[in-house]
Amino acid sequence: MARARWAEELVARFYERSGYEIVVRNWHCREGELDIVAILASPVRVIIAVVEVKARASINYGSPFEAVTQVKQKKLRIATTKFLATHPELHGEIRFDVVSVLGTKLDVLHNAI
Repeated sequence: MARARWAEELVARFYERSGYEIVVRNWHCREGELDIVAILASPVRVIIAVVEVKARASINYGSPFEAVTQVKQKKLRIATTKFLATHPELHGEIRFDVVSVLGTKLDVLHNAI
């Protein structure tokens, strides 16, 4: 669990340095959890990035990206719908990102879902 929290912190800092505002971290509902929700606003559009963080020490048990199964993707979509329903002030283009943290290396996959 400590690795997961450390990885989420690393990813949140990465998004902040990239100009995003972190809206929430570790939001829970019955269907699942959203690791990070971040907003990137520009004059022409607003992107709401729903970020799933997957951390591994090695690829012995598969890559972090492989852990985001079809079932997990469905849960993320449902949780995102519920989150947005409770935050009507958030408007923008929804984008699902998956960030692999392998050791200390970040690999970001935008529009992953």
